[in-house]
Amino acid sequence: MLNPRFFRKFAPFITGAFILYTILLIIPILLSFAYSFTNWDGYSPTVEMVGWKNYIKIFQSESMVSALKNSFVFCFFNAVVITLLAIPLSLVFNAGFRSRNFVRSAFFFASVPSVLIIGYIFQLFFGPTENGVINSIIGRLGLEPVRWLSRGVLPMFSVIFANVWRLTGWHACIYLARLQGIPEEYYEAAKIDGASGKNLFRYITFPLLAPAMTISTMLIVIDGLKIYALPYSLTGGGPGYKTTFMTQLIIKTGIGEKMVGRSSAMAVVFFAVIMAVSLVQLYFSRKREDDVC
Repeated sequence: MLNPRFFRKFAPFITGAFILYTILLIIPILLSFAYSFTNWDGYSPTVEMVGWKNYIKIFQSESMVSALKNSFVFCFFNAVVITLLAIPLSLVFNAGFRSRNFVRSAFFFASVPSVLIIGYIFQLFFGPTENGVINSIIGRLGLEPVRWLSRGVLPMFSVIFANVWRLTGWHACIYLARLQGIPEEYYEAAKIDGASGKNLFRYITFPLLAPAMTISTMLIVIDGLKIYALPYSLTGGGPGYKTTFMTQLIIKTGIGEKMVGRSSAMAVVFFAVIMAVSLVQLYFSRKREDDVC
C-alpha cells in the first residue's frame, strides 16, 4: 500500500510539473482544436466560427495530400533502412575488439549535432554544381553533375539519406543495450546442440531483440512524422511539394499565410494520424513480443 507521506513530500514537485505540462501541452492542444473551427488569422482580435469548413478545404488541398504522402513515405523508408542497418551495426558494437568504445562513440556522434546544422552540411554534400561533394567525385569519373535536390525522387532520397545517417548509430546503441542483456547461457546451450552463427542470430538474437525493436521503431516513426528542421534546411520543402512534410505545411499555412484556423485543422488531423499510426505500430510490436515470449 502506498505511503501517504510520499505524496505529501513530493506533492509540490508533482503539482509544479503537472501545471507546466498543462500550460505547455494540454492548453495549446485544446486551443488548436477550438481554433480549427474558426477563420482566425493569428492577429485579428475578432474570431468568426466557420464550422467544418477548414476540415473540408484541407482534404481538398493538393498540398495537404502531398504532405501526408511525403510524411508516410519518409517514415516507412526511415524505419526500414535504419532498422536494417542498426541491427547489424549493434552486432559489430557488441564484438570484443579493442577500439569498440571509440567506434560506438563515432557512430553515436552523428546524432549529437543540431538537426538544422546536419541539413546545411548535407546541402553542401548534395550540391547541384561541380562544387558539391558527390558531384565533385563523379565529375572526376567523367560524369555529368546530378541535381540531387531538384530532380525526380532524388530530393526525397537525399532527405532520407541524411536522416538515416543521423539516426542509425543512435538506434544501434538501443539494440546494443538489449544485446548485452541476453544471457550467454542461451548461446552456449545452442552451440552445444551444434547451432551455427546464422542460426544463433535467427533463433536467439533476433527474436530477443523484439523489445528493443518496439522502442526503436516507435521513436523512428514519431521522429519521422514530426520532422521539420532537416528537410527545411536541406531542400526548403521543394521542388514544389516533393519534400514538404506536414509540420512544414502547418507552420507555412498558419504563420506564412496567416490562416491559423486552417493550420489548426491540419494540426488536429495530423495529431489524430500520429496517434493512429503509433497505436497500430505499438499493437503489432507488442504482439510480436508476446509471440516471442
